[in-house]
Amino acid sequence: MTHKETPLTFHDLGITQGILDVIDGMKFTIPTPIQQKAIPLAVEGKDILGLAQTGTGKTLAFGIPMIQRLLAEPGRALILVPTRELALQVDLTLRKLGNPFDIRSVIVIGGMDMEMQAKLLHKKNIRVVIATPGRLMDHLEKKTFDPSDLKMVVLDEADRMLDMGFAPQVERIAKVLPKERQTLLFSATMPEAILKIAALYMKQPVHVEVAPSGAAPEKISQELFIVHSDSKLPLLEKILREYQGSVLIFTRTKAMTWKLTEALRLKGHKINELHSDRTAGQRRHALNGFKTGLYRILVATDIAARGIDVEGIELVVNYDLPDETENYIHRIGRTGRAGLQGKAITFATPRESGSVRAVEALMKISLKVKKHPGLTADGFSSASSEKRQPVYENQDRHATGRPQFRGVNHPGKLKKKPRNLR
Repeated sequence: MTHKETPLTFHDLGITQGILDVIDGMKFTIPTPIQQKAIPLAVEGKDILGLAQTGTGKTLAFGIPMIQRLLAEPGRALILVPTRELALQVDLTLRKLGNPFDIRSVIVIGGMDMEMQAKLLHKKNIRVVIATPGRLMDHLEKKTFDPSDLKMVVLDEADRMLDMGFAPQVERIAKVLPKERQTLLFSATMPEAILKIAALYMKQPVHVEVAPSGAAPEKISQELFIVHSDSKLPLLEKILREYQGSVLIFTRTKAMTWKLTEALRLKGHKINELHSDRTAGQRRHALNGFKTGLYRILVATDIAARGIDVEGIELVVNYDLPDETENYIHRIGRTGRAGLQGKAITFATPRESGSVRAVEALMKISLKVKKHPGLTADGFSSASSEKRQPVYENQDRHATGRPQFRGVNHPGKLKKKPRNLR
């Protein structure tokens, strides 16, 4: 007779009773895998290099040890994030953890008044700074932020920060941080540039991994429609009628985000858009409206591929394939969060065989092709693919064990569009 192992609870992770009471009040009982692995190590004061996909509970994984440390000693903590949306999301969680102990946080991002940020940075009970690299550099240059009392530094979604071109700012920030500090770095992928940062700025970090790089989020049903460009909108309209819950739609460019939003609004849908041309207030309104149900549909560029934590998104639609293959995983990770069921539907034109095969290679799965009468194409064009097959079945492996892909774009190496088009 076998005995089922009792799952760990937050009470097993070295967390102090006061914080446990707050966690209980937040209705959390069973920690996620990244929380189980990272929290005990972080509580011990160790540097951590964490590999985990979006939606796995990383914010609590670093937030709980952070609040516990700030309760035990004076000083502050810094959380670096790549986007404004992620900063707002992290702040929401940290407020729930820290406010009961009068440990307050401040958001330091672009699009908000710098003078007001500077005033908040000097308040004694502001002990957590949540910042994007560019705006933090502005405050460092103006000497309105003093990093000398930082006890803990977190880099969240570090790979996304590098993808967005923040490597120079991250390096400059790291050089002015106090040497005696604890550093936690979390990333969904672990490219060479991340390992370089870890080697330069972390002290013997403990590697924590809960999902392999490129792993598809669990419990997400994925479907692929091969469709001509002029049939995308009619197909989307049919799909939207088949689902009743909230829908997040990804496009490749800001122009397409606006165009699609207007087209669907004219059809009577409650909808808003999210992209980098929107003001901070407009972005907050769109995101909050999506969370509260004011808008059933949110159309976004890859700015929303990470950092949006909205409960119960029923469907993610990739209206356009992403420029960077790995963003496919981050996009579909907006549904099926915290172990819940989710659905992702992807549109690909007959000439996008290479991009689809790169996605399949990255995730080591074959996307299920679906058809909608009268709207979908027969398959990929012969010009781009004579016969579609899962690319991971057609690999050569050198002695390194790394897959070498023949005749397709290597995952993560799709040609990038100019940033002003996103």
